[in-house]
Amino acid sequence: MNQSIQARNKALVLEAFETLFNKRDYARAERYWSPNYIQHSAHIAPGRDGLFNLIKSLPPTLKYEPGVIVAEGDLVIVHGRFSGFGAPVNWIAADIVRVKDGVLVEHWDVIQDEATQEQSKSGNPMFGDTFPVYA
Repeated sequence: MNQSIQARNKALVLEAFETLFNKRDYARAERYWSPNYIQHSAHIAPGRDGLFNLIKSLPPTLKYEPGVIVAEGDLVIVHGRFSGFGAPVNWIAADIVRVKDGVLVEHWDVIQDEATQEQSKSGNPMFGDTFPVYA
């Protein structure tokens, strides 16, 4: 696979996530997600509407922070953090997205509650270089 295609796919996924999760620009986000978007998630209802309706239902304090991102072929995997969505703890997610013809067409996720320093058996944060602080 051409490296420039992989770089474009990574940039596309990051821009799509920023547009939907952080900017809440639903009209613009429609350009990134296929109308026939396939969702494989225990947390999100089917299709693009399922994803968009979930985000619309969350508080405006929702924040998505991307971390490591890799691409291989038409798949992009982003390790990121969701915070400010009303749960007692942040979520750490590995989002796997399939890109086709410049749009996101399919999605899988692996989600885990972010551990505090006291909860971490390894002593290492799950995301970034610091542990979360919960009030």
